[in-house]
Amino acid sequence: MAHIAWLGKKSPFCGNVTYGLSTTEALRQRGHITSFIHFDNPGNPGGSETSLLANDPEVSLPYLIKSQVYTIPSPGAQRELRESLTRLKPDLVHASLTLSPLDFRLPELCQQIGVPLVATFHPPFDAEIRNLTAGTQQLTYQLYAPALARFDRVIVFSEVQAEVLARLGVQEHRLAVIPNGVDPECWTPASPQCNSPKRREVRDRLGKKRIFLYMGRIATEKNVEALLKAWKLVKPKGCLLVIVGDGPLRTTLQNKMGLPPNNDVLWWGYEKDLNTKIALLQCAEVFLLPSLVEGLSLSLLEAMATGTACVATDAGADGEVLEEGAGIVLSTQGVTTQLRTLLPVLRDQPVLTNELGRRARVRVLERYTLTRNIDALENLYGNLLGAEPLIAA
Repeated sequence: MAHIAWLGKKSPFCGNVTYGLSTTEALRQRGHITSFIHFDNPGNPGGSETSLLANDPEVSLPYLIKSQVYTIPSPGAQRELRESLTRLKPDLVHASLTLSPLDFRLPELCQQIGVPLVATFHPPFDAEIRNLTAGTQQLTYQLYAPALARFDRVIVFSEVQAEVLARLGVQEHRLAVIPNGVDPECWTPASPQCNSPKRREVRDRLGKKRIFLYMGRIATEKNVEALLKAWKLVKPKGCLLVIVGDGPLRTTLQNKMGLPPNNDVLWWGYEKDLNTKIALLQCAEVFLLPSLVEGLSLSLLEAMATGTACVATDAGADGEVLEEGAGIVLSTQGVTTQLRTLLPVLRDQPVLTNELGRRARVRVLERYTLTRNIDALENLYGNLLGAEPLIAA
C-alpha cells in the first residue's frame, strides 16, 4: 500500500471538493495512507491547525483569496508545503489542481524531494470554441499546458480532453484518461417500496407536480439562464423546475426572470446534505444540464445513477457520457431554442423519460463507477512506483 500526499480542496464546495474527498476516502478504505493538504488558514474558526506530527492526515496551507474558481496562496504557502512534504515523506504526490499559482511550482518541488507527481486537471472545456466562455477556458488550458508537461502523469476525464492537451504539447504518455466515478449503491433509484422520512420530506416540499431538476453552481458557464428562458416560454403544465445550488448569478437570475415563487420554478438553494440530494434526484423525472463548458459533471453521473432521464450539452465529456442513447445531448449553441422544442416532448412522453432513466443507470454501471475509477488510479500509482499492477487491466 502507498502513502499518498493529496493536494486539493475542501472548501468552498465544488466538483473538485467532491472528487478529492470521495477519492481519498476510497483509497483509505483500500488500505492506502492519505495525507490531505489543502488551503485553510490555520487558526481560523473551524479551520485545522498545521500539525507537526509526521502521521497527521491533514495539513493546512495559508491563503489570501479562495473561491470556487481559483486560490491565491499566502507568500509562505510554498515553504509550508515543502516542509510538510519533507516531514510526511509520501511515496507520491497527487495534486487535484486548485487553479492557484502554486500549481506551477509543484513539478520543481516534487523533483527536489524525489517523489512522483500526479495531477488531476479539472477545468471545464469545450473542444470547439463556440462561445466566449469556451474561449476563456481554452486560454486556461494553454496557460497550464507547459507546466502539465512536467508532471509525471496528468489525469483527465475523457479522450477529448486528452486530445486538447496533447495538441497543446503535453506528451501523450503523460496523459491518463480516468473518468469520474460515483457509488451506484449510494446514488440509486428509489424502489417502489421506498418511503423513507427524508424522501417524504423532500416530496412534501416539492408537491405533486412532475419534477425537472438542475443541480449545480449558478454561474455563467452553467448557462442556467438559457434553461430558465426556455422554461418560461414553454411553461410545461403540471411540471416544476427545481434549481438546486447557489452561485454569483442566483439573485440576478431570480430578479431578471421575474418567475413567481412556488408556482412552476422552485429555487431550492445550496444543499449540503447527501441524503437530501439523493432524494431530490430520486424524485426528479428529468435532470437538465445546459452548460457552456464542462469537465465531466459529477452531478450528471449522480443523476444517471439514480435513474433520472438526463439532458445535457456536449460541452466537455458530458456528451460522450450520454452518447448512443444514454440521454439527450444538446449543442452548447442555441440551448434555449433546443429546450423550447424538447421540454414539451419530455412532458408528454413519460415512457420516454422512464426508458432514458433506465439507460442512464446502465451506462453508469458499465463505465462510471467509483470502483472502476479507483482501480485505474491504483494501477497508475503502481506504475509510477514500480509496483506490479494492483488490478488487472
